[in-house]
Amino acid sequence: MTDSKLEIGRRLAAEVLQPMKQAFVGKDEIIDLLGVCLVGGENLFILGPPGTAKSALVHNLAARLEGDTFDYLLTRFTEPNELFGPFDIRKLREGELLTNTEGMLPEASLVFLDELLNANSAILNSLLTALNERVFRRGKESRPLKALMFVGASNHLPEDDALKALFDRFLLRVHCGNVAAEQLPEVLTAGWKLGQGPVAASSLHFDEIQILQALLAQVDLAGVRADYSELVHRIRHAGIPVSDRRAVKLQRLAAASALLCGRMEVRHSDLWVLRYIWDTEEQQEVLQALVQKVLEKADPDSQDHARARTTDGPDPESLARDLDHIDQALKTDTNGANIFLRDRLSLLEGRCQWVTDGGKRDFLVKRVADLWAKLKAKG
Repeated sequence: MTDSKLEIGRRLAAEVLQPMKQAFVGKDEIIDLLGVCLVGGENLFILGPPGTAKSALVHNLAARLEGDTFDYLLTRFTEPNELFGPFDIRKLREGELLTNTEGMLPEASLVFLDELLNANSAILNSLLTALNERVFRRGKESRPLKALMFVGASNHLPEDDALKALFDRFLLRVHCGNVAAEQLPEVLTAGWKLGQGPVAASSLHFDEIQILQALLAQVDLAGVRADYSELVHRIRHAGIPVSDRRAVKLQRLAAASALLCGRMEVRHSDLWVLRYIWDTEEQQEVLQALVQKVLEKADPDSQDHARARTTDGPDPESLARDLDHIDQALKTDTNGANIFLRDRLSLLEGRCQWVTDGGKRDFLVKRVADLWAKLKAKG
């Protein structure tokens, strides 16, 4: 019975995710995250400027799976009726306040909310409950949602506390940008093909994904739990907040990674998902370094998830900005050497060694050495 359920994961990877990677150039990372969040039953936030295929990726995923989907472009004036449905007039005449949810968010297995951070106070509470509890509440009315996954997209990160609470409901975050200049010819060709006709749907239905989600509780995490706990501790020590609630939920995504690889046990390689729990873009390099140390504990295997074998080098510009922040912190620090700054610099020092451009690597290594000297001078 378990083997037949695992087959659903293999089919999702082969019939849905792999064809998407062939259709979209340079978007493998986002497609893998859509897959693992769908199986894990958690929400994904996509950050990126307009025109980088954020909406197209989600619409393509929805077109390849059988079942109901819902997508909506939020504005500052969006009302609850536009997402959850209007009051049922027939029931209203009988004195009951019930919502007609036909064709609306409560009936969808996949929900995409574009420009998520335009959400206003009128819909905020309803959205928070829907995202966190998978329940729709309106007055005395309460009903479970069918959504297996919510995907939110925006071209900016939240600034006020209310929207930060909404952002927090998206367990994983990923950046979606324009592809590198050398890939533009491939993008033009692939984009032209996408517009030639309807997407070829797979035979998978959202109901089968729900069966796969039910298998998560049976996945064995015992072999990595100690190292996972240590990794969460290190991430917190690096200044990146991970609540107990988020730490528990992230185990589901590690289990989902295992299921997509046809396994019933989580390996160290499945902890790649923790690269994507950043709150700010500056945290991405730190997470990359911390997670990489755990991934290196296991020898590469054919049953590892593709994201665990990613060997993309760090961004030199991002590293330089992080080193600038440390330098500035040292200038304003009046209490002597700071343990946090030492740990942060140690992590960045390791990342600098992976920069592929020799000239940029040498510059960064020298900059790190100078900062170590400043730290030692502070005692």
